[in-house]
Amino acid sequence: SFCTLLVMAKRERENRVLLNYWRSSCSWRVRMVLAHKDLSYEYKAVNLLKGEDCAPDYWKINPAGVPTLIDGEHTITQSLAIIEYLEERYPENPILPRAFEERASVRAVAHLIASGIQPLQNLGVQQKIGAQYGADAKAKWAKDVIEEGMEGLEEVLKRVAGKCCVGDAFTMADTCLVPQVFAARRFGADMTKFPTISRVVAHLETLPQVANTHPDKMPDAVKQ
Repeated sequence: SFCTLLVMAKRERENRVLLNYWRSSCSWRVRMVLAHKDLSYEYKAVNLLKGEDCAPDYWKINPAGVPTLIDGEHTITQSLAIIEYLEERYPENPILPRAFEERASVRAVAHLIASGIQPLQNLGVQQKIGAQYGADAKAKWAKDVIEEGMEGLEEVLKRVAGKCCVGDAFTMADTCLVPQVFAARRFGADMTKFPTISRVVAHLETLPQVANTHPDKMPDAVKQ
């Protein structure tokens, strides 16, 4: 059970476990940071479609879903909190810039996506819309909210992006952008409207911490 896994991880203080789901945007963010920092971990799948995130033994660990990072004695939830924790505990290969104004820009982009776009198209919202209004309405909702959110994101990135979201270094902002564009493509969003986003993502997709943690390469991935 998940609770047994938690107890075992805490007993073995050097053990690191990521409870996650292959296609979860939030899970992918954390996988990218672990890869960027070259931190080994055990991959433990939580099947959202089967409701494993709502099972009593998982609920006790994290009632908010995935991801959950178990790092020895510490259990951390929420993707951006996990990323900040990893940055502070393992500062090598930083995921945040040194300059405070650039850090603010990284956090602004990250939260624009993680708070302003992704929650509106996540699995739970789509399931409720689909149940009430049908599959076509569900697909249209996801496409529309992503495109609306990306209009603002495009304007922000025009000001701060270099090769990556903020300047030329890979940061927490990039870990949010990559899964969001992956979702946008899934739901048929017109990415030609967003040339800056598309340019940045094209570069990010060449990076090993992005390519090697892609949902399709995860052990619980479902072939479409």
